[in-house]
Amino acid sequence: MASVAASPSVIQRRKFQKGTQLTDKRSATEEEEVQLPKNVRLGRDSRIIGLGALRRFYSKLDVGLSLGERSRADGVSFAVGPQGSVVIGRDCYLTDCMLLVEQEIRIGDYVLIGWNTTISDSDFHPVAPAERILDAIALSPAIDGRPRPKIAAQPVMIGNDVLIGPACTILKGVTIGDGACIEAGSVVTRSVPKGATVRGNPAVIAGKTE
Repeated sequence: MASVAASPSVIQRRKFQKGTQLTDKRSATEEEEVQLPKNVRLGRDSRIIGLGALRRFYSKLDVGLSLGERSRADGVSFAVGPQGSVVIGRDCYLTDCMLLVEQEIRIGDYVLIGWNTTISDSDFHPVAPAERILDAIALSPAIDGRPRPKIAAQPVMIGNDVLIGPACTILKGVTIGDGACIEAGSVVTRSVPKGATVRGNPAVIAGKTE
């Protein structure tokens, strides 16, 4: 299938034949370009592909999302708050994952992230029961202008040459060192050293990649 040349101002959106699965990207018959928000930057030959990739992108920063050269975000959901920022390096491939960002998620070069993985830099809702009630009230469509309780956020930093398998969860404040491997289904609650392989819930070191 011929690819559509990307530029810093366009995103690729695929159309699908009737009767095919939306997630079956091999059934795509056409690609077209639509305008990106002005604070999204694509490097040379980088791609954002998928219906609704930026449906929940609300960043007000000068650069809310950037992809380095030859990086590809295929079916990725960028849920970015008004003060959130996502930086993705060059030669990365992210497929059918979700990035939930209130502060910052930074991804290095040569990173692979598998499907159904979620990376979040905050809890997105309060932990204390009383504050959860206040948050639910503030989010109600019947309430206008009531502020949400303060929610803790810490940046997530992912180094170079990192492999994150499918169905992983990376939580706030985590740093993943260069060359690390996160095995499928892992829940990462603490930082991962350079060159480590981790697995499990919560993820623990299971070996080395080098």
